[in-house]
Amino acid sequence: MSDEFFAPPAFNPEQALLQFKRNLRDLRPLAERGNSFTLQGQPVIELAADSEHLNVRLAKKPARAPEWELRACRNSADVRALQDEIKRRLVRWTDET
Repeated sequence: MSDEFFAPPAFNPEQALLQFKRNLRDLRPLAERGNSFTLQGQPVIELAADSEHLNVRLAKKPARAPEWELRACRNSADVRALQDEIKRRLVRWTDET
């Protein structure tokens, strides 16, 4: 058998962006604004896709001018890990307010 049989499908950043946005819309405290999401009017997530990666800017904490962390998702596992991180941060952010 060839190794290609067990290879995961190629990562499609555009498709991952659409799915990621759909999953973020399900997180009720977040509000979508184009390719970004806000929490109580404060920007917390910005999304972009290029030919190879899903690029995400994630705020360390909500603020008018937040300090950003840059994440480049190269595969589906990176996207799932980032979604889990966002859920953890949302819990922390909503508990702080």
